[in-house]
Amino acid sequence: MTDKVSTAGTLEVFRVFGVPVRLHFTFVLLIAFLVVMDLSHAFSGTFALFLLGLLASMLFHDLAHAWVAAGMRVRTLEIVMLPIGGLARYEKRLKPLQELWVALAGPFANLLISLGIFGYMVATHQVVQINPGSLWLPSGDDVLQRLGFVNLLLALFNLIPAFPMDGGRVIRALLSLIRPADEATRTAAWVGRMIAISMGVYGIFAPEFILVFFAFFIWMGAAQESTAALGRTLTHGVPVRAAMITEFHRLGHGDTIRNAVNLLLTSAQQDFPVLHGDEVIGLLDRATLLKSLGTDGPDAYVAGVMDRDYLALDPSTDLSETLPLMARSARCALVMEGTHLIGLLTRDNLSEFMLLRRYGMEPAAAAARLTRP
Repeated sequence: MTDKVSTAGTLEVFRVFGVPVRLHFTFVLLIAFLVVMDLSHAFSGTFALFLLGLLASMLFHDLAHAWVAAGMRVRTLEIVMLPIGGLARYEKRLKPLQELWVALAGPFANLLISLGIFGYMVATHQVVQINPGSLWLPSGDDVLQRLGFVNLLLALFNLIPAFPMDGGRVIRALLSLIRPADEATRTAAWVGRMIAISMGVYGIFAPEFILVFFAFFIWMGAAQESTAALGRTLTHGVPVRAAMITEFHRLGHGDTIRNAVNLLLTSAQQDFPVLHGDEVIGLLDRATLLKSLGTDGPDAYVAGVMDRDYLALDPSTDLSETLPLMARSARCALVMEGTHLIGLLTRDNLSEFMLLRRYGMEPAAAAARLTRP
């Protein structure tokens, strides 16, 4: 069993100081687009060098976040590269002042790079002159000037007060000093959505479609943060045992895929814990079950295809702490009291639980479990 999860839709490419750096699939699409754009012109080695420098600048930005967080004894679990920049994920929620300094570290790092490049050019008597309109054209030999200018743009762009930009996190950190954290998140997310709408409308009529592209991701980031804040509000102070499913089917280590398929067809359950006696040895989810049915056949044993690296939760854990775990990788988690399996927590029943609480309804079984030690 494990509590190590990664953001869905990402691919780990390397590690820096032990921190995994992952590419989101949308970032891969952006790279593919730029490569195609470059191939449609005469090949430019300087443009490829510029893109590598841009990637390094974005990575340095997020490593600055991680470095400042580490100084505050907060470990960075991963860095996810998105089309609008990197997104660092931490092992725990940052306190307001921590988030303030961590958020400012990234733009400050890009500003240092920009000042360093332009300072070097001035010291070596090079002419500093660049046309912003030619920044992304796959031609030209002014790589150093471009990188200096693009780092300045990265610093300014990330200070836009909208999630998932650093400026939005600065706004949330400041608001959290005078308001509850989740209320501050929703306010900052609302500001982010308004900025995204304004940017998108301007981009359509300008026309500057790159702004529409950025607006889309800012809107999505703000919406996700707002939803996450509402989820934390609805689940804060509630133990996992209050939302778990207590009536579910189990599979034995000697059961076959055929047995699992029969349970899948005759019940609403899609994830099945696999036990050897009273000991949990794995978890078989619907996707793995169907894949194994096609590759191994119905007579294969579930013990040979199950996931032994499942997510396990303690029943007394605050439900709000499980939200990022469930959202990123685990469709189903096993609720364990010591080594004893007492329930399942799935994304579906978690969503239903939060929906009921949002409308002021507390399931009777859940209310009863709240009173348990």
